[in-house]
Amino acid sequence: MSSSAQKVSVADERQTSTHKFLIHEKGDHVGVATSPIKEGEKVTGIFMNDNTEVELVANGDIPLGHKIALVDLGEGQPVLKYGIQIGLTTQVWKPGDYVHTHNIKTARW
Repeated sequence: MSSSAQKVSVADERQTSTHKFLIHEKGDHVGVATSPIKEGEKVTGIFMNDNTEVELVANGDIPLGHKIALVDLGEGQPVLKYGIQIGLTTQVWKPGDYVHTHNIKTARW
């Protein structure tokens, strides 16, 4: 491998590692943490379908694999992930909020 190819590979790796959450589809209300996020941390997420970025400040600690709110939502609002409804909010959300069982529920019951 040439040294220029190695440099590109390292640069690509470094860029990918700066993204702290992934968003599956445009219009989704949540992203998924790809590494732990600390309260007050400014984090960058990336849309998987077009690589555009979103920056947020985390309003609480968010563990690896858990969700972060991307938009304001009122109580009882549908929540979209993968472009489909995955549940309903149980309280008001702000961008950067930790999303888990304390503020989302299934829409079935």
